[in-house]
Amino acid sequence: MAFRFLLPLLSVLLAVWTPFVTAQDSDIKSIPLRTHSLQQPYLDSDLQSRWFDFGGSTVIRADQYIRLTSQHPSQAGWIFSRVPLTATNWEIEVEFAIHGTGSLFGDGMAMWLTKDRAEQGSVFGMKDRFEGLGLFFDTYKNNRPGVVFPYIMAMIGDGQTTYDQANDGKANELAGCSVRGVRNSDQPTKAKITYFQDKQLTVDIMYKNVDEWTRCFEAPGVKLPAVTYLGFSAETGELSDNHDIIRVETKNLYSPSGSTNSGAAGSKDYSRGKGRPSKPKASSGGSWFWFIMKFVVFGLVVAGAYVGYTIYRTRQRDRF
Repeated sequence: MAFRFLLPLLSVLLAVWTPFVTAQDSDIKSIPLRTHSLQQPYLDSDLQSRWFDFGGSTVIRADQYIRLTSQHPSQAGWIFSRVPLTATNWEIEVEFAIHGTGSLFGDGMAMWLTKDRAEQGSVFGMKDRFEGLGLFFDTYKNNRPGVVFPYIMAMIGDGQTTYDQANDGKANELAGCSVRGVRNSDQPTKAKITYFQDKQLTVDIMYKNVDEWTRCFEAPGVKLPAVTYLGFSAETGELSDNHDIIRVETKNLYSPSGSTNSGAAGSKDYSRGKGRPSKPKASSGGSWFWFIMKFVVFGLVVAGAYVGYTIYRTRQRDRF
């Protein structure tokens, strides 16, 4: 019976305490990067993009999408940033659509963070032997037994290694995952790519339900060139599909305290403070605040338990 009186008190305490815990644990902050983001209408008043170049078969419909390839054979289209991405740590969220009417389709699309800018070639519309990250959304299976397609695969290019085209990149794979249902999905399809310099590359995918993210992979110890260009490309062969980019949101990640809580170790070189000496953390005020808050909450819980127990004993005595 005493416990019944404690429930409302505990509910209030948890409601008050939870925001403080969340605020303390969430240490990573972000700054939007307009130079590497895309949203409707995509083009300026002079029908050009200030921050991106595009070419090949790419068609931009200002109210809907950037279509890298349409559902026609032998197309290749691309869009690449004009300025390099110099953020030390970043997150890129891409809304895209791969769709068509046929039961046979291909070949797929790619996201690039490479040292060089756009140059058409044989790897999802871009050149082979690239230096940097290639993230491939491969929809056509050539020769990968035991792997379900569509398949997302990451490759770190060194500028010399050739993409293993015949085996769908098997020899080059850093990490990957199957995403059956990403093509012609009834839900918005998105990819979220998070990178902490020299520490970790993470890819999450949303294609099953709205706001339901699925972890594709985490790859530790990934090192990318210090300066890269962000790009997207797609290619069709004898089989074809529509490959659309809907929206791109890029953020510079940093930590005011100089550490992260997303699996990557702390770094003095967060993008905002790179090249400047690290400042000592002002820990005394924050630590004392949390100590006092915990002490107060503990006291309230003890007091509530005592009051509940006293009420319980009084009611038991009154019965008799």
